[in-house]
Amino acid sequence: MANAFVGTWNLKESVKFDEYMKKLGVSFATRQVGCLTKPTTIISVEGDKVTVKTHSTLKNTELSFKLDEEFDETTADDRKVKSIVTIADGKLVHVQKWNGLETSLVRAVDGNALTLTLTMDEVVCTRNYVKADA
Repeated sequence: MANAFVGTWNLKESVKFDEYMKKLGVSFATRQVGCLTKPTTIISVEGDKVTVKTHSTLKNTELSFKLDEEFDETTADDRKVKSIVTIADGKLVHVQKWNGLETSLVRAVDGNALTLTLTMDEVVCTRNYVKADA
């Protein structure tokens, strides 16, 4: 099922990303740079392992995991979190938990468009990507 997400995705539009980063506790300077970057996300699947690489002028990250198995993650903003990624209703649902807090990163694909919805408490950010190799 994760195969629907495979590809190279370029960010085209972002709504409320600054508010989301602020809710996470990201510093003002980092938020300013973060809002200016247009990251590329590369998702691949090999066997039962999913890899999500994010490339931007600010920072490159790589995350490999198995669906439905909790793992330790250090986020791009250096939070140490416990994460789990599942498939629910055709969406790739990534939940991060740390210090009694929780955020979700939900990816949904519709043709050559990928929508990433970032939610923490009442703050909801949407980031719209378009497939590069379409």
